[in-house]
This record gives sequence, C-alpha cells and structure tokens, in this order.
Amino acid sequence: MDGLFITHGAGLDIHKKVIVATVLTPTVTETRTFGTLTEDLLTLGDWLLACGVTHVAMEATGVYWKPVVNLFEALDFEAVWVVNPSHIKGMPGRKTDVQDSQWIAHLLRLGVLKGSYIPARPQRELREVVRYRKSLIQARATEANRIQKVLEGSNIKLASVISDVLGVSGQRILAALADGETDPVTLARLADERIRASEETLAAALRGLVERHQQLMLKLQLAHIAFLDRQIVTLNAEIGQRLANFDDVLARLQTIPGVGRRTAETIIAEVGTDMQRFPSARQLVSWAGFSPAQKESAGKRQPAGTRKGSKALREALVESGQAAGKTRTYLGAVYRRLAGRRGKKRAAVAVGRHILTATYAILKTPGTVYQDLGADYFDQRDRQAIVRRETRRLEALGYRVTVAEVAATAS
Repeated sequence: MDGLFITHGAGLDIHKKVIVATVLTPTVTETRTFGTLTEDLLTLGDWLLACGVTHVAMEATGVYWKPVVNLFEALDFEAVWVVNPSHIKGMPGRKTDVQDSQWIAHLLRLGVLKGSYIPARPQRELREVVRYRKSLIQARATEANRIQKVLEGSNIKLASVISDVLGVSGQRILAALADGETDPVTLARLADERIRASEETLAAALRGLVERHQQLMLKLQLAHIAFLDRQIVTLNAEIGQRLANFDDVLARLQTIPGVGRRTAETIIAEVGTDMQRFPSARQLVSWAGFSPAQKESAGKRQPAGTRKGSKALREALVESGQAAGKTRTYLGAVYRRLAGRRGKKRAAVAVGRHILTATYAILKTPGTVYQDLGADYFDQRDRQAIVRRETRRLEALGYRVTVAEVAATAS
C-alpha cells in the first residue's frame, strides 16, 4: 500500500467560474480558490508547481475540466488525472467545494483514484469535430421533420409518392411551393423522370392548400437545410484531412457489415487506433459501455442493462447494428436470432457489441479484415438441435417423421 502513496498531489474541484484547489505535500497543506480564465489557470499551475505538486486530480465535471487539462498537460506535472465522479461521490465526507477538493486530494494521496482515459490532443480535437458533425446531421433530420409537418398541414402528400422528400426532385418541388406555385401539374413536371410514380399520381399528391405563412416557413426551412448541408460538407473535408493517414484502417473497418465511412470515422475518433491500452476485446467492450452491468442482491442477479460509455460511439454502433441486421451475414443472423425473443433494440445493441469486438481485432493487427462466418452459421452449428426441434413439431401435428441425410452430389 505504501508504494501507492502519492506524496506531492493536488485535488481540484472545478466549476464554471471558480476552481478550488487543495495541495497536500509533506511541507504544504493549503487550499486556495482561483478563477477559470486563462490567466487564472496559468496562475494556478504556477502555484501548484511552486508547491512541488507532481500529480493533479479533478472530477470530470461537464466540459469544465477540458481547458484545465489542455493547459496543464504542457506543464511539468508527472500526471494530470480526470476522475469519474462516481468513484468519488460514493464516499462520505464531502459537503462544500473546499471539502470536495480536500477529499479529492486525500484520495489521491492514498492512491485509490484511477484516472479516466484522456486521449492525446489530436484525437480530442477529432472527437469534437466528429461529434459536432453528428449534431448537425441530427439538426438536419429535425428540420426535415418540420418540413414534413408543414406539408401535412397543407395536405401535400409528397412523402407518399417520393422516398426522399429532400432529394433533387423533392427540393425542386418544395422550392416551387415556397415561391407560390400551386398548380399540381406544373409541380409534378418538376420531378425527375426516374421517379417511379406517374405524373398523374404526383399531381394528385401535390393537390393541396399552401397558405402564405406556410410558403414562408418552407422557404426558411429549405434555406436552413442548405446551410446545414454546406456545414456538413465543410466538416467532412476537415475530418477527411485529419484522417488522411488512416485510409487503410478506415477501409478495413468498412469490411464489417453495417459499418460505413461515417461510422468508421466515429470509431477512430472515439476509440483511437492504439489498442495497447486494452488487453483484450472484452476490456474495450466494457470501456465502451456494451457489457452488461452487474446488479446482485441476496444471491439473485437482476437485470441492469449496460454500463455507461461514450454516447457518440454507442449511437454509431447501434445504428450499424440495425443496418447489419438487414444483411444476409453472420451479424444479420445474430440480429434476427435475438430480435424475436429479446426485441429489436437489444438485438441492435448485441450486434453493436459484435462489431466492436471485430473492430478490436482489425485495429490490433495490421492488415486484418472482417471475415464473415455466413448467415447460416447458427444453422450449421446447431444442425442436430434444429432437426430434433422440427421433428418434434411435426410429430405434435400427427405426422410420422423419418429423417435421412441426402448424399452430396458430385459437381
């Protein structure tokens, strides 16, 4: 236990406007309060170094810890730790900001704190850009729903005859509606000739009553969609530039069913490419929050869902799991096998876990690509069980069943 003691440490309780710092060293035991401006943070860093502090610990409070870490990682500290609040709040004796910082410093001295994984600055910057792009994509989807609401309010059934309302044909029709065009035949002729619906069907769907305020709303919503599209294109270029040296990794990740370019970029941004910090795929899955949480009382295990992890990574993997569930692959078979008895949401999470396990192997070993086991993997593995089950079902219906294996024919 003595080897875990940190003799020169400091605990920080970080808030939006103030930081309370407590230093615990063999010669200094002091608590001070600082502001959160850049000059205040530099003053805090200088004071900690002057006190001989080698290790700094702080709670992961919102986003307020980020500027502190960004500045302190350039100073001469041996370690700057960001600690999960749940590892501290479960312990007694914390009531004020001063006591909070003192408690963190005390736990740091005892060596019972474990710092959360903080990636290097380039990966942190990539994370912010990728997550911001995701928020813009979600904002675009929300605006598309608002457009659909306006169309339904004016009894324009465009979504019933065109699969993508915001596609090329859809946007031409919407722009004409926003400009005041009301003739359904004229609007129908704006659609691309490749649209499956006939001109008469389109004209019938476009016969409605668009009021002046709805025209204004459509014009503003289309302008907002166009703005978001330009922003997303700009972010795509920035992300592509930052990942220019990872084209091989991105290509190999996309060999996994359900994983597209954006999902692969999200995986690299959230997980990174260095798997040395994860001894096995199980540790990666647990860190990402795809392992079942443990909840046991009086010897009985209770359902507790999965652990918390990166929200952005979880969303990306679950979406990929849903996409993989529609394929004739091993992952699709896993999805269909679970969806019937556990529900589609849990099945998507389970497939996301399989995707993350495959990701570990791909990132761990250069040149590795995904090798699909086949959509009939479970049928081949459980052949005898399937035969017995189906035989019992037929016998229950009153049939006499004789099973004989067909000899393989020579090709």
